[in-house]
Amino acid sequence: MLPPEETTEALIRALYNDAAGPLFSFALRLTGDRGRAEEVVQEALVRAWRHAGHLDLGSDATRGWLFTVARNLVADLWRSDAARPVTISDERMLRAASVADGVEQAVQRWALADALHQLKREYRDVLIAIYYEGRTIADAAARLGLPSGTVKSRTHHALRALRHVLEGAEAA
Repeated sequence: MLPPEETTEALIRALYNDAAGPLFSFALRLTGDRGRAEEVVQEALVRAWRHAGHLDLGSDATRGWLFTVARNLVADLWRSDAARPVTISDERMLRAASVADGVEQAVQRWALADALHQLKREYRDVLIAIYYEGRTIADAAARLGLPSGTVKSRTHHALRALRHVLEGAEAA
């Protein structure tokens, strides 16, 4: 026979205050996952509430019963995890693939190299000196034997030409 509702609620609150923290720590050690540990504690306390008429809610035996219920719930979780294959979302696969290999970077480099080879030699030389070799305008001008103003002008026109070639490749 169940005790009156108010008494049961007060006893369950007292049980929660007494056992929830240690029970959570126990479940967390077993699961390694905060969310799952919280679910285990919640389910164990719900079962205590359902069986309140059969438990001596203030005793050490009830606390031991809660830990046994929690251990059994975790074992059920382990069994259900083992029976069900692990699913990996497509997004996780894509992130893992993009991190693991440099295919996209290789394709971009290949497209850029192809586009550079389509430019006039004078444009290609300026872009290589400025962007690949990391030279300043003055260094590039000295290396190419050109005035600085010519290097600036060619860089501007070369970038426009490169953009045009790359946009044409994207449209194709």
